[in-house]
Amino acid sequence: MLQIFTRVLALPALALVAGTVPGLAIDVAKSIDVAAPPAKVWSTIGDFCGIGQWHPAIEKCALSQDGGKTLRTLSLKGGGTIVESQTARDDKAMSYTYGIVSGPLPVSDYSSTLSVMPKGAGSTVKWTGSFKAKGAPDAVATDAISGIYESGLKAIADKSK
Repeated sequence: MLQIFTRVLALPALALVAGTVPGLAIDVAKSIDVAAPPAKVWSTIGDFCGIGQWHPAIEKCALSQDGGKTLRTLSLKGGGTIVESQTARDDKAMSYTYGIVSGPLPVSDYSSTLSVMPKGAGSTVKWTGSFKAKGAPDAVATDAISGIYESGLKAIADKSK
């Protein structure tokens, strides 16, 4: 009888402990091949605030500085604002990395890199991110970020034709 009672108490305790363990990082990677040479693609996407010119979800982008950090404030079509900070940049390698400072996305600890690499006579554009789900299940956070990457990459390919 004591064994059954112990198991009954142990299950809720395990659930409580499991619910307090921090979530593991989620990684998303998307890429697209583009017929244009890398330098041409980078001229379109390499400007940190240039995302306002090619991403279909962005109405406008405004650059600012805060303590030596380059920030971009993205106004989303349909409302909402995301503030992102550029954390690394390598124009020679054609890549930049950024993190989300604030915004409505269901993620935290977000870091992402957008890069262009040569592929034959064209290019491959790669967008990768690592984050934790915040206020939503992992699948919802993953779907949100995947959708942003996929629609952006499609727009890059369309603009590079």
